[in-house]
Amino acid sequence: MEEIMELSVSQVDAQTLPWALLLEADPSERNVCKYLEGSQCFSATKGRDIVGACVLNTIDDGVLELFNIAVSPEVQGQGVGSALLRYVIDQCRSKGVRRIELGTGAFGYQLAFYQRLGFRVERVVRDFFLDHYDEPVMEAGIQHKDMLRLGLDLE
Repeated sequence: MEEIMELSVSQVDAQTLPWALLLEADPSERNVCKYLEGSQCFSATKGRDIVGACVLNTIDDGVLELFNIAVSPEVQGQGVGSALLRYVIDQCRSKGVRRIELGTGAFGYQLAFYQRLGFRVERVVRDFFLDHYDEPVMEAGIQHKDMLRLGLDLE
């Protein structure tokens, strides 16, 4: 466990993560249920409250996919997400993980967030959000359609 300011970050069991927090980053309950099974989960707590969550799964030998990272709206913009993801990256590196991959929307604050932490855009998956979500995924009044795939090499 690592203390970051008033924040405590640690690996946890999936069932300890608040469902509402996971849905902040991924509005599809079906998708969240799918990737939670067998996942590696991390939480960021402030006091007694879980204010950040991160979910990863193994997709290949030495390769993990970041499926979900979410921060409670009331503490967004305070460095919680960055501290959480830095901790996760350090833990992965120390365990011999070679690479972390993720998918995100083609626009929005999250793209700059990942790039600041070293992730690079590798490809576009056209119509991903149209094909995999029952309801439109909206941000700033714009519907997400395409997904960007990003990667971070840890070696």
